[in-house]
Amino acid sequence: MKRTANAHWKGTLKEGKGEISSQSTVLNQTPYSFKTRFESGIGTNPEELIAAAHAGCFTMSVGATLERAGFVAKDLNTEAILDVDLANLMITGIHLDLKASLIDGVSAEAFQQIAEGAKANCIVSKALSVPITLSVSYK
Repeated sequence: MKRTANAHWKGTLKEGKGEISSQSTVLNQTPYSFKTRFESGIGTNPEELIAAAHAGCFTMSVGATLERAGFVAKDLNTEAILDVDLANLMITGIHLDLKASLIDGVSAEAFQQIAEGAKANCIVSKALSVPITLSVSYK
């Protein structure tokens, strides 16, 4: 399986503009620029897309691990917080904040282990070479 995305850029770093499109067309000429990346503006940026991909992959992995153990995920919500060191132009880490509703038959300790396993084994986590931390709220 292969997944593709395309980016187009025109102009200087600060005044230029670009568009990002994905194979699925969920992103279809979605704007990005210096402002959307380093300030605030309408559009996306590469770091936001990495955070979104990581949140989605990790949360799906938690659900799959629960299913393999015989449980069904009721409500899983993950916020991925990606830290960028602008002085050195590098991503320095990602924190995954998982909030979950109680799942019948799964203790808080077992759920924490499932979440830790998903953090270590989801496809996006494996692709990243930065520290990944996790907090879990299980109600």
